[in-house]
Amino acid sequence: MTVGVGAGARFLGVDRVVDLGPLHPSAHGAYRLRLRVSEDLAITGAEPLVGHLHRGAEKLFEVRDYRQVLTLANRHDWLAAFCNELAVALAVELMTGMDVPARAQVLRAILCELNRVLAHVVFLHPITGATGREAVQSVMEEASGGRIHFMFNRVGGLREDVPAGWTGRVLAALSTVDAGEPFHTKEIGVLTRDAALAHGVTGPIGRASGVDFDLRRDDPLPAYRDLDFTPVVRTEGDARARVATMVDEVAQSVRLVHALVATLPSGPVNVRLPKAIKAPEGSVYTRVEAPLGTSGVHLASRGEKTPWRLKLRTPSFNNVQALSALLPGTTVDDLPDVLGSFAVVVGDIDK
Repeated sequence: MTVGVGAGARFLGVDRVVDLGPLHPSAHGAYRLRLRVSEDLAITGAEPLVGHLHRGAEKLFEVRDYRQVLTLANRHDWLAAFCNELAVALAVELMTGMDVPARAQVLRAILCELNRVLAHVVFLHPITGATGREAVQSVMEEASGGRIHFMFNRVGGLREDVPAGWTGRVLAALSTVDAGEPFHTKEIGVLTRDAALAHGVTGPIGRASGVDFDLRRDDPLPAYRDLDFTPVVRTEGDARARVATMVDEVAQSVRLVHALVATLPSGPVNVRLPKAIKAPEGSVYTRVEAPLGTSGVHLASRGEKTPWRLKLRTPSFNNVQALSALLPGTTVDDLPDVLGSFAVVVGDIDK
């Protein structure tokens, strides 16, 4: 039996199946949740149903050269656009043995942290009243020329240098960021550490459940290696812990940007490229710490100017599966709070 969830809905007898459709206001975009609900409106089972927003990104990559791939690599997770571009650029650079200038390395790290602040504030605003999104969006737009799809990475560095005085405007923008305060609520939507590990959950959702893993420390890009960095980790694994982790990560990213700006060297931000970039035959895997977790790229080449295979490991795809572990025991009334604490981007699921 498939029914809609409405105020005051009650079921008699055995558990009933409740289908939260792809446009349900509790959902982060077009994915469905099939819930089994008991007579007292407690969730006894949950199944995420994805595929409503299929982007076809991986197949599109295979018919485009490496420059064109970078213009599409930011579109499956539109809130982590710069980080996703970077993951693909790193794969091509690793395969071709390309050395990226030091200034580009630091600027990439600064822009990744700005991207993290931007993404977290978007998710936190309805929950904590977080502010500062427009200021951060403006400095990223000033640097790249793009508001959502930045297309600022290129193989070998960045498309161009940032404008004069840009770092000062970045620090001014960050001074307006306020992540707000986590909501105070009972323990709901608990994801245990074992369940997070079993589902491959990464990012702030995993760290809120005690998974002490962050690529900025555990597999850092060059610009992060000399920074004093400790991931934000909690053990409660509930809705409040997930929100609190994101709130603390906003403050952490602000501190990292200040440290990176202080070490920003002068020099070029890219290298001279041939007319056609051809990766040698073989394969590599690269990954970055995107706002929602590990964003990985497996690139396989047959020596052509287009990739033979470019497989994405997206954080939202793994993370959303964990809803089947954390939702049982939640009441229907608590469902909006639990889903609101569980940040995913549906294009990142349906890549």
